[in-house]
Amino acid sequence: MAMETTVLMNFIFTLIIVILGFWVYQAKKIVLALYVALTFILFTISHLAILLGTPSTDLSIIVIRALGYLVLIYALIREAKHN
Repeated sequence: MAMETTVLMNFIFTLIIVILGFWVYQAKKIVLALYVALTFILFTISHLAILLGTPSTDLSIIVIRALGYLVLIYALIREAKHN
């Protein structure tokens, strides 16, 4: 039960970050916010999959989360080189 509560909380917060990322991009046209939103979409998907019964150790969950981190790493490197 505690694990599900934590995953549910993470799901809600990642979803909020996705919405805020798109909102900031729409308002300010900051591309980094779009990458943050994309990253957290992937995290949201992984949390949703766990809530729906996929074990957190499943390879698909690990790949989705790894892709999320790689998107964020790419975005930060891109931003650092851009300015």
